[in-house]
Amino acid sequence: MRKNFGAKPWIYPQPVFILAAYDADGVPNCMNAAWGGLTDEDELTMCISYEHKTTQNILLRNAFTVSMATADQAVACDYVGIVSGNLVPDKVEKAGFHTEPSAFVDAPLIKELPMAAECALVSYDPATCHLVGRIVNLSADESVLKENGKIDMDKLRPLVVDAMNGEYRAPGPVVGKAFRDGMQLKK
Repeated sequence: MRKNFGAKPWIYPQPVFILAAYDADGVPNCMNAAWGGLTDEDELTMCISYEHKTTQNILLRNAFTVSMATADQAVACDYVGIVSGNLVPDKVEKAGFHTEPSAFVDAPLIKELPMAAECALVSYDPATCHLVGRIVNLSADESVLKENGKIDMDKLRPLVVDAMNGEYRAPGPVVGKAFRDGMQLKK
């Protein structure tokens, strides 16, 4: 028997994204955003409120980065989601994050978060809070790469949120090969 919860935004896994952008003075700000994902081959869509300092910065600079939150940085990633940049202008520093400019868009990369999508703003609708960005570049620190040059999830340890239970989790071990294991059922 199934339990019905009604219309809820509880999808598993739900990645935790850290969006970052510069303000008019070049000061970086970032926020935790769990409502988002890929909506095309080179496009991310997020749901973020107009009032956020990061939203205002994205609209000002037409660019932002989307870093994967990591288990190693769970406390800092949670902090930037519960503290407003409108009230705490140095929250990036207080989180213990250090930034460097992206070489591809006018937005900061967070050094402590080793994987990021560097995005150009496509659109923002304040009525729906839908932010759409075109991925210009995807970057990863060498510390999270396999010998073949691809990202190693075990080294990255991306953070996911269990919104229903109010918990952060990290994905577990490999359980199969994507687009390969199902071939045994195809005849």
